[in-house]
Amino acid sequence: MSMAGGWLAGCGGQGRAQDDAESARLREAMVTQQIQARGVRSEAVLAAMRVVPRHLFVPEELRSASYADHPLPIGEGQTISQPYIVGLMSELLEVRAGDKVLEIGTGSGYQAAVLAAMGCEVYSIEIRASLAATAEARLKELGYPNVHVRAGDGYAGWPEAGPFRGIIVTAAPERIPVPLLQQLAVGGRLVIPVGAYYQQLKVVTREPQGFSEKDVLPVRFVPMTGKIERQP
Repeated sequence: MSMAGGWLAGCGGQGRAQDDAESARLREAMVTQQIQARGVRSEAVLAAMRVVPRHLFVPEELRSASYADHPLPIGEGQTISQPYIVGLMSELLEVRAGDKVLEIGTGSGYQAAVLAAMGCEVYSIEIRASLAATAEARLKELGYPNVHVRAGDGYAGWPEAGPFRGIIVTAAPERIPVPLLQQLAVGGRLVIPVGAYYQQLKVVTREPQGFSEKDVLPVRFVPMTGKIERQP
């Protein structure tokens, strides 16, 4: 069993008691029909999304729609991304168990949980303090000790914890924040939606001599707020 597999077998804690066979069936259908069928092939990503209980990361009144292929509101104008986008962005990071990953935009904590279930050490920043507190408590209750959450402006990243093998941004700035590039390890990848109303999902790779950038597909994310809004 791989390191990721070992983590998957051990994670869940108290959250397992809130899971059930029907939720497991819905997760399997989500992975097979929405994620795998659209080209996501990473075994680690697919395995993680089969076990992370997405329905426990959405408001209770929306749980019946938690495995549908669309984003859902989680409060304060924020959303939990659709399952396919979570799977795609996780795969684009190309991280392995044991890698350090920085997430900008904790939201509900679901994306962080998927990365944690892959065996990554996750550092996640959420600008809305109430969302950060809720996500942190939820992740602790569900048994993800390898996720570290703090409230703050993601523009500056988490320099004291870097460099990171992967950085994932779940809100869209109009331009890529320079501090995030600086905290990316050589060989590491930054996966980020960039743009105002119309956005492009990009992968930025740090090479020994600089950065390379690739466009993946058009996307729609909530805007990144904070210091980035005041940058010229």
